[in-house]
Amino acid sequence: MHSVTFADINAARLRISNYIRTSDVITSSLLNKWLGHEVFFKTECLQRTGAFKLRGALNTLLRAKEQGMQIKRVVASSSGNHAQAVAYAASLFNIPTTIYSAQNISKIKAAATHSYGAELRLFPLREEADDAVAQAAKEPGALWIPPFNHPDVIAGQGTVTAEILEQTPEVNGIFMPCGGGGLASGSLLAARALSPNTKVIACEPLAGNDAAQSLRLGSIQRLVEPAKTLADGAATPAVGEYTYPLIQKLDGFYEVDETQIAYWTQWLQHLLKLHIEPTSAMSMHGVVNYLANCSSPQRVVVILSGGNIDTQKMQQIWQQDHLNNQPSLPSESLASVI
Repeated sequence: MHSVTFADINAARLRISNYIRTSDVITSSLLNKWLGHEVFFKTECLQRTGAFKLRGALNTLLRAKEQGMQIKRVVASSSGNHAQAVAYAASLFNIPTTIYSAQNISKIKAAATHSYGAELRLFPLREEADDAVAQAAKEPGALWIPPFNHPDVIAGQGTVTAEILEQTPEVNGIFMPCGGGGLASGSLLAARALSPNTKVIACEPLAGNDAAQSLRLGSIQRLVEPAKTLADGAATPAVGEYTYPLIQKLDGFYEVDETQIAYWTQWLQHLLKLHIEPTSAMSMHGVVNYLANCSSPQRVVVILSGGNIDTQKMQQIWQQDHLNNQPSLPSESLASVI
């Protein structure tokens, strides 16, 4: 099994540089005042296709072309952001694409996937979509781009943190969501190479906490039923054999309940004036619990991983108004899984 290295991330940065945006890092002076620390946000929600996923998809496709593969069709399974990323990446080179997904895919993400020219095949369960793409990948000339469990995908996602550490000096911690673990794995590799003292911390919905269970039990655990969470971008049934050994080395890992996911989605949309997915906002729960244990001023960065939300999800997020409860550090912080 090929292990991903920082050299792979550097190569990915060069490979994808002409196709992606170097997203800005922004901050909220009001939030910083309330929390007593500096919190910055890497705006991958403004990336092409609205999420960081384009980086891994492009790196995998471009590397396959470099290696001389004659790609006749690109296939992938995804609940949304990865589907859009793969469809867009393949459309740049006029390569036909088929995406396999569960029927509960976000409508806006499904529409965007279609708009990039991909065929979308839907199945009752995510596992059925995964089985179907595995069969399709056996066809001659088919390139399978997994959402996270692939060295080239991990290397592509690691370019986010490589950029952060150039854009923002003296970062104490970088926070991101964890679904399958591709972003967390790539972030860890980039941070260890460029800024070894920077902590890398991930967050996961409590309602879909397969990664947290895996970390507790010491082996990959799989959800027994589909996760019902606002953070649909982190609702993967299990991490992969490439990502699991890396997320075991993270500096912290927090589980986030649905109330906190809605709370931070509302507040970040309000403070930053950006369309931010619940999966992205979830990481702020880890931030405030981490900061509550810090005795000195901290400078941390949150990766806003995506900004694709449909109307139904927005209605769920705003069922209760959380904006009358100003953000602050908890008096008693939750313990990290790690």
